[in-house]
Amino acid sequence: MINIKTFLFFCCLAVVLRTSILASDGNKMAFQAYSGGMMLHCGYVFGGTVKADAFSEKIKVEGVPFGLGGLLRFHFGEHLRIGGEGYSTTLRYGKNKSYATLGWGGLLIDCKWEINKFTVFLGGTIGGGSLKNVIITNDRIDNPKEKDAIYRKYSVMIFDPFLGVEYAVSQKIRLIAKVDYIFNIGKKQSDFATGTRFYAGIIFLHASKNK
Repeated sequence: MINIKTFLFFCCLAVVLRTSILASDGNKMAFQAYSGGMMLHCGYVFGGTVKADAFSEKIKVEGVPFGLGGLLRFHFGEHLRIGGEGYSTTLRYGKNKSYATLGWGGLLIDCKWEINKFTVFLGGTIGGGSLKNVIITNDRIDNPKEKDAIYRKYSVMIFDPFLGVEYAVSQKIRLIAKVDYIFNIGKKQSDFATGTRFYAGIIFLHASKNK
């Protein structure tokens, strides 16, 4: 079976190449630039409850996640940008500090509107990834220094709409901030936490010589 990340990469590449071929210099949808960079993020997310067995207490999956990732976008015409992005985010939750790490990425499409040095954008990413969840239960009676834990790992399909703004520090450097909300569009899982994340970072822009 083809890896989902590989499939999404080639889908993104095919869309970009086809758009580039059809977009001549005189076309309104001609290639204008490409941009990419890194962002940190945090926010507040929440999911269902989990438990190790029938005798352990339920643990609510919610809290403040932290993570890092990046993106690459190709600019066409005045408004359209197509590319890809990927991130990793870790949430620690519960009194025993259980933790869930979500890694995801996919095809990004957004539209932008430039207002002086500011660029407002709206779009979404569709793709997939995986969630690793280590659920730490109560301390062991025979050895208080150790804890019982269970490990879960599964694949996810996501849709991630977002809204953001960029500020042009110079012709090639921009500061970026955005907010998103990830939806799990695959099989529902009680320990998949979703919610609002806030991103901040720096973007490097390289304009086409024909622009």
